[in-house]
Amino acid sequence: MTDSSIPETSEPTDRTIVLDVVGLQPQHIDADRTPTLESFFTSDSVRSLRPPFPAVTVPAQTTLATGQRPDTHGDVSSGEFDRERQTAEFWERDRDGRERIWETGTDDAGLTTGVLNFQHLIGTSADVAVTPSPIEDENNDILEMNCWTNPDGFYDDLREVLNHFPLHNYWGPGANEDGSRWILAAAHEAIEQFDPDLLWVYVPHLDYVGQSNGPGSDAFRTELSVVDDLLEEFLAPLTETDRWDETALVLVSEYGFHDVDRPVFPNRALREAGLLETDADGDADIVGSDAFAMVDHQIAHVYADERSVEAARDVLESLEGIDAVLDESGKADRGIDHPNAGEIVLVANRDAWFQYYWWDDRENAPPYASKMDIHAKPGFDPCELFFGDEGLVSLDASKVSGSHGRVDESAFGIFGLGGPAAPELEGDEPVDATDVTPTILDLHGLKGTLSMKLEGSSFTRSGE
Repeated sequence: MTDSSIPETSEPTDRTIVLDVVGLQPQHIDADRTPTLESFFTSDSVRSLRPPFPAVTVPAQTTLATGQRPDTHGDVSSGEFDRERQTAEFWERDRDGRERIWETGTDDAGLTTGVLNFQHLIGTSADVAVTPSPIEDENNDILEMNCWTNPDGFYDDLREVLNHFPLHNYWGPGANEDGSRWILAAAHEAIEQFDPDLLWVYVPHLDYVGQSNGPGSDAFRTELSVVDDLLEEFLAPLTETDRWDETALVLVSEYGFHDVDRPVFPNRALREAGLLETDADGDADIVGSDAFAMVDHQIAHVYADERSVEAARDVLESLEGIDAVLDESGKADRGIDHPNAGEIVLVANRDAWFQYYWWDDRENAPPYASKMDIHAKPGFDPCELFFGDEGLVSLDASKVSGSHGRVDESAFGIFGLGGPAAPELEGDEPVDATDVTPTILDLHGLKGTLSMKLEGSSFTRSGE
């Protein structure tokens, strides 16, 4: 571990439950808005958590679950650009050799492990796992709701008790607390059926209002109470179980939010400069382009052929709303110098974020732009949280009021230890995201046994 505020554990705990509450920060915990969290995680047991760069979903999750930075584990965005196929895709990967704490815990330490709704779980060896995996047609339209689970029949069991996973409440214009409520109820069923020694539960509820309304909004403050109620429904029954006295709770958040009011459009600038081409359907012709920006909230990876890197840099450096244009040295300084990263990486100003649009006139937008199509879009699209006038999804980027990706102290996440088997925290310095997995291993008395295995593991993308 790199942070002295986390003590070495003298007596291993028998059970750890990780609550991954996206968007939560230390200042959000108090007796008025979040009394449940305050009762389990006192001010002395909570610290800020410094996320990796970039502070977006997949890089942050992989760092939390492996103890590695993006320059080692290779997840540099929530999407991936396949250089061989010249395609940019989001949320499309399976386990692909990942060795995260629940895999090493199950495979190498004999722990019973569980994880719910983390990204890229398909194929995991965790004893119990749940991740949405709807059955879709060739146009990415949902034919039937489904979840991939380990063991195979666990989703059937969950359906009998909870009905189908509410995918349309998990993301999109209808996103609300029902997705998180279902996940936490499924976590309760996982404990009832499998009683895992390590259980990691992803709670996304604050992510929606954090992006749509921003962290400084009245709506965000209201939803803090909502997520606290959801956690009370999950935690209260646990305190009555036989294993409660041997349970440690770990509270984490992958990132905090920035209030934003400026969308930035790097692909428009690249198109206007003749570096990005489009096809007859209005889609980006990535194969035929000299440069393309794969955007993800407040960061953007610009992939360019060797002869066009400097031209792309010249174009993008003049855009308003960009705080930094990272070259190889800049990427190394921020821990993102990995072959998966773009030739150039853009960082937005604190009040700005990147949208993938390359068109000015809505009539020239590709067909999927106004649809809920998270896989087809070659960039993350927070406008999917808003209903559109001409389709399901809005094309008005000015509606987005919150974003993340920059690593600023004001938008650090949270780390907390609670429950009867948790040690006390020391000091008051922020905890680094790379310390979370070593801390959990130490709670179980396994840090020396398994941390070297995690530190030595890495994986690459297709096309490298």
